[in-house]
Amino acid sequence: MRALTTTTGLVLLLWQVAFAQVINGFDLSDTLIPRAEIAHGGPPRDGIPALTDPRFEPAAAVPDMRDDERVLGLVRHGIAKAYPLSILTWHEIVNDRFGDEPIVVTYCPLCFTGMAFEAALDGRRHHFGVSGLLYNSDVLMYDRESESLWSQLLRQAVSGPHKGLRLKQVAMINTTWGNWRARHPDTLVLSRETGHRRDYGRDPYAGYERSPDVLFPVKFRAQGYHPKEQVLGIQIDGLARAYPVSELARGPAEFRDRIGEREVIVRYDDASTSVEILDPDGKVLPSVLAYWFAWYTFNPETEVYKHRPADP
Repeated sequence: MRALTTTTGLVLLLWQVAFAQVINGFDLSDTLIPRAEIAHGGPPRDGIPALTDPRFEPAAAVPDMRDDERVLGLVRHGIAKAYPLSILTWHEIVNDRFGDEPIVVTYCPLCFTGMAFEAALDGRRHHFGVSGLLYNSDVLMYDRESESLWSQLLRQAVSGPHKGLRLKQVAMINTTWGNWRARHPDTLVLSRETGHRRDYGRDPYAGYERSPDVLFPVKFRAQGYHPKEQVLGIQIDGLARAYPVSELARGPAEFRDRIGEREVIVRYDDASTSVEILDPDGKVLPSVLAYWFAWYTFNPETEVYKHRPADP
């Protein structure tokens, strides 16, 4: 009887260990990131429903949209589209197309990070969903074709058949609707007719951007700025650089900078609190506007731009 009890206890223990490696239906037994640093965000898999091939409207069809409403703006193949954060906050992922090219637009409201990626992997379109899991408070996406988990800010699959594969980020800007529409009057805008019943006029994270608290654990924290200070983060040739908005607001609207051996042009618009980084030929480079805590925890070796009165 004692041997049976011991065996039963061992089986129960092994079952508990195995079960702990599966959360929201995802096998976490072999991940690139520490299993202990993956957190359950609360919703189940697809509890936050991603959008696929959504509806868009021309700018003229949304006259009641406020100029100060924030959007993610993306131009691809001559097509301009705006994705209001008021919608993305409830869906986080939009599986979209620009012509024949599949693009996935992602947004993590906990980190204020909007990033777009090419969605064709090995020549096949992949569709992404919200796993309900987080790494360093940032959304872990998954692709429905292989069920691999992907870290948005790492731009990399951290589990599953695609583990280690990187997504190719495409340039996108976090700005205001007024700024985006002025620059792209022919823009399309993501429709609120999503097929889901959500109160897009309500922000479920209201007040979060002012609080110094972070809702989920992160590996690294840094002093010097409010955790929710907005910074424009960019990685070039293995080097990470952060441009805090509070520093940019004290300087010129445009200036030249160097990241490693690369010369870049930094453009800041104070009215819309938007930043872009371009190469010397004027091509916009992929970057991300993020909360300071989020950028730092993924890039603890980051350089930080500091405005000095002598800066040109």
